Amino acid sequence: MPPTFPPSPENSPVHQLTTSPLPRYAVLVAGGSGLRMGADRPKQFLLLRGEPVLLHTLRRFADPTLGVAQLVVVLPADQITFWQQLCAEYDVAIPHTLVAGGASRWASVKAGLAALPAEPPLGALVAVHDGVRPLVPLTVIEATYQAAASHGAAAAAVPPKDSVRMLGAAGSSPLDRRRLRLMQTPQTFDLALLRRAYRLPELPTFTDDASVVDDLHPVQLVDGDYRNLKITTPEDLLLATALTADLTD
Repeated sequence: MPPTFPPSPENSPVHQLTTSPLPRYAVLVAGGSGLRMGADRPKQFLLLRGEPVLLHTLRRFADPTLGVAQLVVVLPADQITFWQQLCAEYDVAIPHTLVAGGASRWASVKAGLAALPAEPPLGALVAVHDGVRPLVPLTVIEATYQAAASHGAAAAAVPPKDSVRMLGAAGSSPLDRRRLRLMQTPQTFDLALLRRAYRLPELPTFTDDASVVDDLHPVQLVDGDYRNLKITTPEDLLLATALTADLTD
């Protein structure tokens, strides 16, 4: 059985349910190595204003207003002990189930889904989120849950700010950026639908959960937020540090 951190009654979102009639779950996937950061530890464990990036992300989804019934954190097997040490060091009282991931993001999400109830209530929803997107506004998370409740599948996305071109054998050609979106997380789904999609074979075209579900069900896009950046490079961490000074929902 995967380890579960004990609930803290005053902080646990389980005791402060949302008005939504559909049970909500969340899977936070953090499998980075930190190579592009040039750091001595994986990027999810780097400090953002004095606390690990992953802790900031976990805290967002544990907010009582969201009413998430179970939080699952997926990490590479060799990083679990270090995360447990960090949880002790930073007195993390947020209840979450800890799961060892697989060789790819697809395999890690599949492992995270397996940690959720085997027979959840009909209509249960699950949000899948990058562990290194710590600044996601609560309004974006809530919007994806609501859109998934209505449409079965939803994902946060933002319009590109820059001009975009497609490369080809003869050179490059412009694309109409008004018709393009940059995908973010959370990507939120009917739990039964997402599990059905993850029973299909893994394909190299799977770049996110929306692409896993695409062949089974259309994905509704909701407005993301440019602050919801994915911390991948040192510049991202600097920007995230600046943004945390005035992040509000």
